[in-house]
Amino acid sequence: MGGKRLGARTLVLQNRPAITGHACAVGKMEGEGPLRDSFDAVEQDARCGMKSWEQAESALVKKAFRLAAEKAGVRENNPQLIFAGDLLNQCIGTGYGLRNTGVPHLGLYGACSTMAESLLLAAVLVDGGYADTAAAVTSSHFCTAERQFRMPLDYGGQRPPTAQWTVTGSGAAIVRNTSGRHPRVTHVTPGVIVDAGIKDANNMGAAMAPAAYDTIRCHLKDRNLSPRDFDLIVTGDLGSVGGGILVDWFRKDGTDISAVYADCGMLIFDPKRQDVHAGGSGCGCSASVLCGYLLNGMRQGRWKRILFAATGALMSTTASQQGESIPSVSHAVSIEMGEG
Repeated sequence: MGGKRLGARTLVLQNRPAITGHACAVGKMEGEGPLRDSFDAVEQDARCGMKSWEQAESALVKKAFRLAAEKAGVRENNPQLIFAGDLLNQCIGTGYGLRNTGVPHLGLYGACSTMAESLLLAAVLVDGGYADTAAAVTSSHFCTAERQFRMPLDYGGQRPPTAQWTVTGSGAAIVRNTSGRHPRVTHVTPGVIVDAGIKDANNMGAAMAPAAYDTIRCHLKDRNLSPRDFDLIVTGDLGSVGGGILVDWFRKDGTDISAVYADCGMLIFDPKRQDVHAGGSGCGCSASVLCGYLLNGMRQGRWKRILFAATGALMSTTASQQGESIPSVSHAVSIEMGEG
């Protein structure tokens, strides 16, 4: 395999493809949170001037992709491949948002792990020489997710303390084989499906934490690293419940990740000021935080090496109504700031 695999599941990206452009567009509530200054665009209207929430989500996708391409110095039709997905049936958020790009489109469904999945695939294809430029795009919208997965908003159903708030936002990253100082993808670990038997759709953090634990532990073992070899290990949207479970499980292994651990669902909102219960969730959660706060922070010198491990619950409304448990997956992407 020419040294492109490490251990059980980790892939080595020998050419260290660069994330040359990244951008995010979010909703009003996200813009009122602690990361407001890291977002490229903040919408004040939940419909983004469109006729429906679904069209609004597509508008966020279109804007995030356009801004990322501009920052990368490429045209929107320049990437050879786009990897994109969202939470909606048939991934219509990204499908309609990117339908006029003229770029080959590979639609993905990894639930809330989709930003890590799309970035992983884009980086691997660029590293292998199958594309010079590829894009990774992901989105979610509070209102579209609530309409599809839970109750109509007008119903006013009660949310338990373990529930999380779906982020309205989209993130896009442009990955290229190029020189210069950029955040670079060095290693990736695809996740396996893990099912802890959780059936409560209002406790997604507990359902997804085992998958994050499995993938992060595998990545560290495959590379013979400890958590402190990273400046930051960040999960997608475990929230306060799932994040606490993850830290506890590592402690039972004799490993303390708390000093370098963060969760996008806890970073994007202020739980004291914003009524989000256990934190943020949704495809757009980790996408917006990665393509704004995290990658901006790397460029500013705040972190040199991060491990981004977005998490996704592979459920559907049909499966939940049939009493199925919630299988989950997490994909890990190691990003380092450096030269080509």
